[in-house]
Amino acid sequence: MDSMKRWLLATGNEGKVRELRRLLTGYPVKAVGLADMNLKAEAPETGDTFLENARQKAEWYWQRASIPVLADDSGLEVDALDGAPGIYSARFGGFETHAEKNSHLLQLVREVPPSERTARFRCAAVYFDGDRSLHAQGTLEGWIDFAPRGEGGFGYDPIFLLRPEGPTLAQISPEEKNRISHRARAFTDLLDQLLG
Repeated sequence: MDSMKRWLLATGNEGKVRELRRLLTGYPVKAVGLADMNLKAEAPETGDTFLENARQKAEWYWQRASIPVLADDSGLEVDALDGAPGIYSARFGGFETHAEKNSHLLQLVREVPPSERTARFRCAAVYFDGDRSLHAQGTLEGWIDFAPRGEGGFGYDPIFLLRPEGPTLAQISPEEKNRISHRARAFTDLLDQLLG
């Protein structure tokens, strides 16, 4: 019999699922996705913050799966856009594809000089098991590039610079990203609270 605890990863985003499974390597946990539980990515996200949205997702999926849930909400905040897209990152501009959202964002900041293209990824991670709710948050500071670069990662990674003139998140290895990303920071803190 499998002695590992099963935890549901509350996301339909396969990029996030891959990242979270890598982060859980070495922990006594078996990460199961929504499809493994015959669930769809349809949890409400009506909060005003990343943390509120992550809590909503965790509780919503726990009510349907009855196993511990790891949920997150994350997004990109661009200072020149007053923090947008923020909690609307996944639906930014009404576009569906990552390439369309990236193109839209780059168009909005096209006249912004390099020194003012500061941005950050933010992640709120939540664990919920019906009795206990824990959370952690992580950020990754950077800049918005002038054009997409790199084939790795997902979402806004191809336009997010780690430092001026440096690589984008899409140009570094998955292992390096899992050491430094906002999601890695939030989930590492959360896992330390749970299992550390």
